[in-house]
Amino acid sequence: MYIMALNCGSSSLKYQIFDADSKKQIVGGNVEKIGSPDSFITQKYPDGKKEKKETPMQNHNEALNVVMGMLRAASVDMNEIRGVGHRVVMGGSKYASSVEINDEVMREIQNWRDLMPLHIPASLMGIESARQMLPNATQVAVFDTAFLQTMPEYAYRYAVPDAWYRELGVRRYGFHGTSHLYVSKRAAVMLGKPAADCNLITMHIGSGASGVAIKNGRAVDTTLGMTPTAGLMMGTRPGDVDAGALLYVMEKLKLSPEQMTKHMNKDSGHVGITKCFADRRDVESNRETNPDCKLSLEMEVHSVKKYIGAFMAELGHVDALVFTAGVGENDDYLRGKFCEGLAELGIKIDADKNARALARLDAGESVISADDSRIKVFMIPTNEEIVIVEDTIGIMNGTYNPDHLKMNYSFAK
Repeated sequence: MYIMALNCGSSSLKYQIFDADSKKQIVGGNVEKIGSPDSFITQKYPDGKKEKKETPMQNHNEALNVVMGMLRAASVDMNEIRGVGHRVVMGGSKYASSVEINDEVMREIQNWRDLMPLHIPASLMGIESARQMLPNATQVAVFDTAFLQTMPEYAYRYAVPDAWYRELGVRRYGFHGTSHLYVSKRAAVMLGKPAADCNLITMHIGSGASGVAIKNGRAVDTTLGMTPTAGLMMGTRPGDVDAGALLYVMEKLKLSPEQMTKHMNKDSGHVGITKCFADRRDVESNRETNPDCKLSLEMEVHSVKKYIGAFMAELGHVDALVFTAGVGENDDYLRGKFCEGLAELGIKIDADKNARALARLDAGESVISADDSRIKVFMIPTNEEIVIVEDTIGIMNGTYNPDHLKMNYSFAK
């Protein structure tokens, strides 16, 4: 029996097929540039082999059709795909755990379309397509926001008119929850303690970025807000910005909400400051010759360090600081900068350990803190797909526990 993990982005589709018994990946791949004439799919195998196919795919339904064809060509029996776990970016306050998808769940996801215009339509189309193409498979929604729903009200509420919260759902939700869940469980294993006894700061830093404060195994605060534009500075998103400044710019430039949404999601962050680079690798490689690149990195470092300090104050005691995702797993320069000057707070990096801890060079989970660092610092490669797979299997066989501290995850052992 196989389980498919499906992640539909605004113009992309990522998929992986796992064996349900061993929980090992069989095959996976990415579809990129959906909606463009130069869209393509890259299928990857555990032995490192890759197959690339260029074909126009106008929407996620066409993309999933191409995926199914590639899987059949790889001798994957479609009848053996008994479950599909969908990454869904927003579950609101209604869903604090993964759920089997039915018509009511689809209606609830649809309600978030206006808030997440780039992500929710893609998720809905991916779910509908999977239901049609794999009618005998159990469809499960794994929400990016679920892990963050244990935040106390004083942490998730905004100090805005109460009716905005009561009637419109204006509050902090947070995202990347599946990644934060996974690395928090692995950090507990590395600490040799039950997850419920761990206080952690987890930093998911990639093109998008978020930090989470975790107390006794549960999320109590996050950097992201009602949308993925708040908190830390990112590749194309600004992080924290004065709302009054946005209103001022909208008025002066006569921008529509759609135009401002584009500027906040695509034209800000590193690309906004450097005017050309969203990828940290490009920003870093030009930092010595381009003052904008130097400034941009300094701004991100300031942003991350500020939140590390804030979360430490909130938690009181911290067992470990965890870095994950593309930048967190592969950028020793930025990790070092994020932790620079924090020795008084109990965080000390070992430069040699840090330099070796690069996931792109096959480094696995690594301790990058100095031996005398009061707080451990870890690099942990994230694995959102295994969370999606195990939640899906649990829902299918009746062993799923919506309380993640009581869920019997294989990777938490």
